[in-house]
This record gives sequence, C-alpha cells and structure tokens, in this order.
Amino acid sequence: MEKDLGGIPGKKCGKIIVKAEELNNCRESVMMQFCGNKLDKKDFFGKSDPFLVFYRSNEDGTFTICHKTEVVKNTLNPVWQAFKIPVRALCNGDFDRAIKVEVYDWDRDGSHDFIGEFSTSYRELSRGQSQFNVYEVINLKKKGKKKKYLNSGTVTLLSFLVDIEVTFLDYIKGGTQINFTVAIDFTASNGNPAQPTSLHYMSPYQLNAYAMALKAVGEIIQDYDSDKMFPALGFGAKLPPDGRISHEFALNGNPQNPYCNGIDGVMEAYYQSLKSVQLFGPTNFSPVINHVARYAASVKDGSQYFILLIITDGVISDMAQTKESIVNAACLPMSIIIVGVGPAEFDAMIELDGDEVRISSRGRYAERDIVQFVPFRDYIDRTGNHILSMARLAKDVLAEIPDQFLSYMKTRGIKPSPAPPPYTPPGHPLQTQI
Repeated sequence: MEKDLGGIPGKKCGKIIVKAEELNNCRESVMMQFCGNKLDKKDFFGKSDPFLVFYRSNEDGTFTICHKTEVVKNTLNPVWQAFKIPVRALCNGDFDRAIKVEVYDWDRDGSHDFIGEFSTSYRELSRGQSQFNVYEVINLKKKGKKKKYLNSGTVTLLSFLVDIEVTFLDYIKGGTQINFTVAIDFTASNGNPAQPTSLHYMSPYQLNAYAMALKAVGEIIQDYDSDKMFPALGFGAKLPPDGRISHEFALNGNPQNPYCNGIDGVMEAYYQSLKSVQLFGPTNFSPVINHVARYAASVKDGSQYFILLIITDGVISDMAQTKESIVNAACLPMSIIIVGVGPAEFDAMIELDGDEVRISSRGRYAERDIVQFVPFRDYIDRTGNHILSMARLAKDVLAEIPDQFLSYMKTRGIKPSPAPPPYTPPGHPLQTQI
C-alpha cells in the first residue's frame, strides 16, 4: 500500500509504503557477529567508516531493511558488535530466502558511500564460522569499469548462536504461580463514603471507581492464580477500636490472614472495611510495597511472581521512601500496577512509572522498570458503558506485565519448567493402553 504524506500545504512530503506478509510461527532469535577485511578506502583523507545494512527479501521480490550495524570509525578491517535479531525479522522463518547485505562508508551528511554488497541465506549463515561464510563484497559499478576488479574486500561471519525465545505463557504452563495482592487508598481526600461525590461512594446502582478498577484488573489476573486467594490491604485509615493510623491493614480485619476468596471476596472485604474504618491520611505507598516485597524476596527460583495493584486517588506523601522501595523491589520477582482514580494531578505516579526516565533512589537506579501507572479517567467510556471502560483499562494495565516478568526471568537465567502432560482421567482409554 502506498500513500502520499500530506500536512504542509503546497509541499510534497514524500510517500509512506506499507508492506505486509503473514508472520511465520518461528520463535528463534539469532545472535551474529561479523568482521570486514580489506574493504575499499572511501575517505579522501582517512580510511573508511564502514557499517552493514541487512535486508530481508519479501514475497514480491522486493527488499526491506531489517538491521543496521553500528559504524566502526577509520578502518578497512572492522569488527562489528554482535547483534541479536528474531529469525522472523531476518527471513520470516524461511531458511532459504535471500538475505542481502550492503556495506557502506558512513558520511556525516548522510550521503553514505556504497562500498559493495553480497547475498546469503539463513541456511548458509547457520553453518557458523567456516570458509562458506566468508563473503566477497562486490560493487557492480566498479566491476564494470575495472578489468582486473576482484572485490571491494570481504566480510566474514565470526559467530552464529540460535536462541529460542520463551514467552510468558511458557512459564505459566511450566507451573509458575502469579500471586496477586490489592492495596486500596483510604485517605480522606477520597471524600466521605456516605456522599455521592466520594470516590468510595457505595451506590446500590453502580460500582464506584475503586471497585471498577479492582474488578477490571483482578478478574483477568485471577485466572493465572491457581488458589484464587488474594491478600487485600488498605492504607491511610484510622482503624477501630483505638483509631490508630495504618498504612498496611487487612481489609478483612485479620492481619494474620489477609487473604480473601476470589475477587468477589476482595470486593466484599473492601465494602465491609469502608463501613468500619475512618478515612484519614497521609498517602504512603512504601508500607504496602515493602509488604509484598518481603514475600517476593523469599522465592527467587522463578516458581512465583508477585503483582501488587495499588488503587489511589492521588498525591503521594512518602515519595522518597516509595522510590527506595521500588528500586529495592526491581530486583525481586514482582511488578506494581498503580491505577489513579479521580481528578487529581498524577505527576508523581508518572515519575514512578519509569517509562521515560528509569526511577532512582539515592543515586541507585532500578534494575528494571516494574511500575505501570494508568489514570482511570482516560478509560471511562463516554457512553457510560462500564464493561467497555473496564476492558480497556485491564488491557493497558496488564500490557507491560509479560515483558516485566520475562526481564526478571531472563536476567536471572531462569528457564521455564517443561509443561506437565495433559491430565487424562483414570480409566481413560489412553491409560488402559499404557
């Protein structure tokens, strides 16, 4: 598909071309490294600044760039860094499809000089370092002009390593358990629960924002948690009978056993505690983060992963402590989801999210991004369709979890356990045959 780009009146802005082909179900990635030898000298004063451009061939015979190496300055014998590329990107899983490689001399103004090119395939490359993987770099223009032209240098494959990319589901199939904990904000800024203006208002007709966010995320996550028992915590309230302020109390009133049965059990405990506790403050996140981190710190073998859902109306009081808690938790098997409800400014939450700038505390940076923040108001369906709001929210909230999960498992070198064989009930024909 080809479309003209518009936007500046009376000016041609170029074209955008979209090519598509069905992806092959291929999960390998490959790590490759190349070096060059005696490449043509292109710079008037120095040598060359060579880099490689890899193209995969499409079904219609055209080529699409799939990888560029870095530039190695001032040499005719470069060694490029090893790079990793999905086999899908390189040849869409078709081992005999042509892979074209062009060699250029980098120029500051972007008019890179063409040194030459060669062609190969995944099957050839997979032979690894051998005489088959030394390629002559040919410049056809030069070849046409010079009778004694041999080549413009050679490029050699130094190493070729195949790696199967594992997915989030491979770990789930292999038995990794997802432990889901909820923490709800009971600070006074939410408004008096008896008033319809309160974010905690218990209307007989519809769910409040807290209940909606809890249900939306919880109902999806509960399918990954086999025992369906979820610890549910509250923070920022005065508790009966003595009115002490707590930042990690059990919603079911039992600090020794804060587990609720299913998402419905969590909802019930939430509604009950609204009737008994007094909304207060301040808004401290670090106690509930540290609460879950204590559990996560005790199982680092990949058999369990912890997800903490914090639902809050806003401005955080213990920012420094929270940052420190998150930096400490980033090296544990856990992720934190923050859903912001109500109209407040959520600048601090966006900072905690760490998508733009990796979060740090006292000069120490988080090992990985473990926080996903979403403001609930962005998901409220204009037509009042709460089912739609909840589906959209759940999709975005959970989007980063598989990657966060995989980044933990990969950096720890934890591989998924093999999936057990499917269960066949006793007396099933398969078992009697065995």
